[in-house]
Amino acid sequence: MVVLIKICQLILSLSILVVLHELGHFLFAKLFKTRVEKFYLFFDPWFSLFKYKKGETEYGIGWLPLGGYVKISGMIDESMDKEQMKLPPQPYEFRSKPAWQRLLIMIGGVTVNFLLAIFIYWMLLYAYGKQYIPLSSAKYGLYYNETAHELGLKDGDLVLKADNYTIEDPRDISKYIAIYNVKTLTVKRGDSTLVIDVPSTFNQQIIKNGIKGFADFQIPVVVDSVIPNENAFVSGMLKGDSFISINNKPASFSHQFGPLLEENKGKEVTITVKRDTSIVNLVCKVSDQGKIGIAKRNAFLFFEVKTITYSFWEALPAGISDGYSILESYVKGLSKIFTKEGVKQLGGFGAIGGLFPSSWDWVAFWNLTAFLSVILAFMNILPIPALDGGHVIFLLYEMITGRKPSDKFLEYAQMAGMLLLLTLLVYANGNDIYRYFFK
Repeated sequence: MVVLIKICQLILSLSILVVLHELGHFLFAKLFKTRVEKFYLFFDPWFSLFKYKKGETEYGIGWLPLGGYVKISGMIDESMDKEQMKLPPQPYEFRSKPAWQRLLIMIGGVTVNFLLAIFIYWMLLYAYGKQYIPLSSAKYGLYYNETAHELGLKDGDLVLKADNYTIEDPRDISKYIAIYNVKTLTVKRGDSTLVIDVPSTFNQQIIKNGIKGFADFQIPVVVDSVIPNENAFVSGMLKGDSFISINNKPASFSHQFGPLLEENKGKEVTITVKRDTSIVNLVCKVSDQGKIGIAKRNAFLFFEVKTITYSFWEALPAGISDGYSILESYVKGLSKIFTKEGVKQLGGFGAIGGLFPSSWDWVAFWNLTAFLSVILAFMNILPIPALDGGHVIFLLYEMITGRKPSDKFLEYAQMAGMLLLLTLLVYANGNDIYRYFFK
C-alpha cells in the first residue's frame, strides 16, 4: 500500500509538471500563430490511451510515462518528422517564424515551471507559514551517523556553523559539506566550543554514503501511555518512565531505542528507566514485531517549535527566496554528479518516488512538486540537444551570427541528444534497481 501511495503521488506530480511545461510551449506557439499538431501527456509510440482532436491540435495521453510533448509544425524535435521538413516552409510553421519568437516558444516551458514553483511556495507559505525546530532548542544535542563520527563529531554535539553559514536545520550540515565544500565546522560540545576541520575529500565520502541521516535531533524516549495487558504493562512500566538502557546498552533516545528493540525481537530484555528520582530495572518481553506495547511522548513536546506566518503579499518574496535557494543548491551540487561517487548516486523514477511520504500529505506533496518543478526547469534549460536548452543555444547562435544551422545538422544534434538522454535514463533507473536489490 505504501508503494502504491508513493507511485500515485509521483504520477500525479509529474503529470502536473509535464502538462504545464508543455502548456508553456503551446501558449507561446499559439501567441505567434504557430500550428501545434499534438499535445500529449506521456509518449505515444504506436498507440495512445486516449486522444481527441480540436481544431488543428490532437490532444492525448500516451502509454509510456516518460514525460510528454507538443509537436509543433516545422520544428525538428523528438518526433523526427523528416518528411515535413522536406516540404517548403509554411507561414504557420515554427521554422518560418522570426528567431526571437522561436526563442520565446522554446523557453515557454521552463518559464512556466519556474513560475509554478514560486506560486506553490507562495501559496504554501501564505496558507501554512513555516514551522521548524531551531537548533537553539536542541537541548539534548544532535546525533550523527558513522560518516559524521569519522569526521570527529560525537552524539550530543551541536554544529553551530559550517564556515560562516549559520546552521538552522541539522539536515543542512551534510548539504554544506557535500555541496558548498565548507572547510570547518564550529561545534558546541558540553560547555566548550571547538572547530573541526573538514578534509577536502570528505564531501565525496558523504556523497558515497548518502547525504541523508548525517545529523538529526536527539529525542528522549519517555512513556506517554502503556497499553493494557501488553508486555510493558506486565513488566510494570508506568506513564512518565524515561528510558535509560536496554540490556545495559544506551536507549535514552529514539535513534538508540528503535534499533535495540529490533535487535531483541522475540527476546526477554532488562529495561532500565528513570521514574521520578529513582532508577528502576524492568524485565520485559519484546514481541516478534519489535514492540513492547507503549506509546512514546510526542517528540515536539521536547522542543520549542518556531512558527513564521506570512500575509498574502509577504509570502510572495519568501516563496521566491525558497525557489531560489532550491535552485542555488541544485546548481552547486550538479558538478558533483560528474565525480566517481556522484555518478553512483544518480537516481531515476524510483529515487524520485522515494522522496514522497508514505501516507498522502498534501503539504508534502505540493512542496515536492515545487521542488521538482525547479529541477525540471533547470534540467530542461541545459544546453543539451533534444532539451529546450539545446534549441535555445542554436537560436542564440542564429540571432548573434545571422546564420541558421542547417536542418541536417539539427537532425543529427537532435539524435545525439536523444541518445544521450536515453543513456542517462537507463543508467539512472538502473541505479535504482541495483540499489533496491543489492543495497
